Amino acid sequence: MSAYGPLNETDRIEIGNYTLAVELAGQRAGGAGTPQQPKPAQPVAQAGRPQPDPAGEAPAAPMLAQDALRPAPMPAAPASPPPAAAAPRPAPPAPPASRPEHSRDTLAPINSPYGIELRKAAHQGLINAMDLRRVNVARMPEDELRQIVGALLDELLANDPRFDSSRIPREVLKKSVFDEVIGLGPLEELLADDAVSEIMVNRHDEIFVERSGRLTRSSVIFTDDRAVLGAIERIVAPLGRRIDESSPMVDARLKDGSRVNAVIPPLALKGPNITIRKFSRRKLQAEDLVHFGSMSPQMVEFLRVAVERRANIVISGGTGSGKTTLLNVLSNFIPDDERIVTVEDAAELQLSQSNLVSLEARPANMEGKGAVHIRDLVKNCLRMRPDRIVVGECRGGEALDMLQAMNTGHDGSLTTAHANSPRDCLSRLEVMTLMAGLDLPVQAIREQVCSAVDIIVQQTRFSCGSRRVTYITEVSGMETGVVQLQDVFVFKEDGYGPDGRVKGRFVSTSYIPDFYQDLIRRGISVDTGIFAAQDA
Repeated sequence: MSAYGPLNETDRIEIGNYTLAVELAGQRAGGAGTPQQPKPAQPVAQAGRPQPDPAGEAPAAPMLAQDALRPAPMPAAPASPPPAAAAPRPAPPAPPASRPEHSRDTLAPINSPYGIELRKAAHQGLINAMDLRRVNVARMPEDELRQIVGALLDELLANDPRFDSSRIPREVLKKSVFDEVIGLGPLEELLADDAVSEIMVNRHDEIFVERSGRLTRSSVIFTDDRAVLGAIERIVAPLGRRIDESSPMVDARLKDGSRVNAVIPPLALKGPNITIRKFSRRKLQAEDLVHFGSMSPQMVEFLRVAVERRANIVISGGTGSGKTTLLNVLSNFIPDDERIVTVEDAAELQLSQSNLVSLEARPANMEGKGAVHIRDLVKNCLRMRPDRIVVGECRGGEALDMLQAMNTGHDGSLTTAHANSPRDCLSRLEVMTLMAGLDLPVQAIREQVCSAVDIIVQQTRFSCGSRRVTYITEVSGMETGVVQLQDVFVFKEDGYGPDGRVKGRFVSTSYIPDFYQDLIRRGISVDTGIFAAQDA
């Protein structure tokens, strides 16, 4: 039988949801030979208050403060040990074994084990202060809420001797706790970094970011998994969405339009995780894509004419290849005097036209009812007198409704699809059309695709992280039951540069699309010089 001891006043014993503090008998009685020790200001009973359970359930008293601080339950950090006047501070716990050595060396003091301990203690102290003052901020404006929380934190950090600034400046500690209570915790720092394009939280202490197409491990971390759950709740609650054991996955967005996906246990085995696809604070223009090397000026000119002259365009590409960014850029070419209806699963398009209606799908409620799918929205938008229909992404049966819309007078519509090449994009459209549940022959589906889609723009993300438009292809017709494709512009690779990035050039195939020839027959002036057989 194993034995542990002796116990001292700095030890804590956790049993279930309770934490027991040790109080030495000699200190309480002031016995002979033992000097009377001053008692900590925090009573022992407080250290023994129930703690949140692993499912995120919090005790009744802290719940009032949590509900006041955020729109959904926020997991409370465990109570910190009371300070001892004469006893030395116990050594901080060893860092988690799961963190690799190379990452531990990059940690800032606020993210060290000692910093995590202080963050949890300050967080719990803030909740206790909200309880004692009976502050109800459930319906308080955000500015006033920030002011009250900031004032309480200032008072707490200034009066509690645990939060001395010898190792961690109080302003740094305050910002860390403030972001975790009001914002998204350590993600606030990454969201403010314009160089970061994607944030991936694998677990509370494993956060990766993408900069310039390269993945690196970030030095910032959450205090624990419950802090990650709190950040997820603050993202989805304002959107009327939910995430729990019955619905452990959610798609959402931030205020700036950034796309968010979150998965929690039991599906996520390592702990709750978050993936955030950031978008540029400034809306990108076509000139920016030319500057980045994603397209050539000739390709931009061709796509500008295609959008203005109402060609139906499908942007094809893999995950993270830049389809949505390109769709936003092409939408700039839509004339301002046309009515546009956008349909998305999670709103992220940034169109600037004045006559714009944006529709967003809705998931089912807790009873499994009330879901509104993209296909329902596509059908509905046909009754809204649109000149253009823009579907953020076709994933299933809505592809059939989109093709029918393109074939029934709604020319100039735009959408995206996941595929690796223009030919694969056609096959993908056929499969998605079959997902509509109608027993249609493949030949009829191909005829629908051929008559509806005019141009396929293939976007590719290379292994080095660079993103380029690799094909602009025209759907030219059908022959013996096969849809015919004709490349207009292509990207030819020329190996890798000294920096490890793909080198290449945009070239024209000298093919003048039927779309352009039709414009010429109608007497519309267009520049055919962009199709000259030379490097772009």
